[in-house]
Amino acid sequence: MSDETVPPAEFRILLALVDGPKHGHAIRLEVRDRTRGRVDLGPGTLYGAIKRLARRSWIREVAPPAGREGDGRRRFYELTQDGREAASEELARLAELMDMAAAKSLRPAGEA
Repeated sequence: MSDETVPPAEFRILLALVDGPKHGHAIRLEVRDRTRGRVDLGPGTLYGAIKRLARRSWIREVAPPAGREGDGRRRFYELTQDGREAASEELARLAELMDMAAAKSLRPAGEA
């Protein structure tokens, strides 16, 4: 496992794409919904992260799914195998940190 971390915005995008292709705005909405509004990726953060992930070949642009063609302005992205592996490695890294914290009886705020 690499010691390299995946920035939070990029990790959230990878997670949003685990269950299938989405366009940028749908990614933004999923992140916002899953964080109960605590994280709302602005356009600069979102599309900058998408570009970095595409450069790393962790995501790729794909044709819109059938019936979702729309007006042609929306670009759809999907997770690649390399992206799935990167997300899994980041998840393992975070789980290791959680285990270390639990061993020291440190709990997330609000948990007894």
